Amino acid sequence: MSITAWLFFLPACFAINLAPGPNNLLSINVAARHGFLKAFVGGTGRLVAFAMMLVLAATGLAVVLHASEWFFLAIKLAGAGYLIWLAIQLWRSDAPTIDTSQPQEASLGRIAWREFLVAAGNPKAILVFTAFLPQFVDVARPIVPQFAVLGASFLVLEWVAIAFYSWAGMYLGKWLVRARVRRWFNRFCGGFLAAIGVSFLLVRRA
Repeated sequence: MSITAWLFFLPACFAINLAPGPNNLLSINVAARHGFLKAFVGGTGRLVAFAMMLVLAATGLAVVLHASEWFFLAIKLAGAGYLIWLAIQLWRSDAPTIDTSQPQEASLGRIAWREFLVAAGNPKAILVFTAFLPQFVDVARPIVPQFAVLGASFLVLEWVAIAFYSWAGMYLGKWLVRARVRRWFNRFCGGFLAAIGVSFLLVRRA
């Protein structure tokens, strides 16, 4: 992979990282309810899931997943099912009182695990790693080191996106001092997550 190819990769990749998606929406919701730090650190859950996908792509195992109708269908159903379940939980939330100056206590491990599950169940992420990244790989050179560079760049940019959406969640958190606003905020997030979950079912293998 040439330096020129890598420089072309960075802005295209960052656009993907910043695109609104289920994990970025979770960062907004978590930051608004529990603070920037927990949303930012909890975002490492998605980084772990993406790193695993990158390893699969680099070793060629993702090709099997990408080519198998049954494996791909299983991931679509699991990802869609989890997001719809999460959407229902948010929609039914009774919007308890939130002190934005002292964010609620929440398990950091649980937040990270939720981020991991959402990322791991996203078939679009698999398509990114099996269709987008390989376009910047020079097949005449060792593939694994190139994937390592591209993957590391992706993860760094994804962490920047986590910080951005966590900051946005903190800004929105200032408006969530009223129970009615919090309730509709949760319902908006839940409705959007449900829509994304349903959209997963429409994703087809390339």
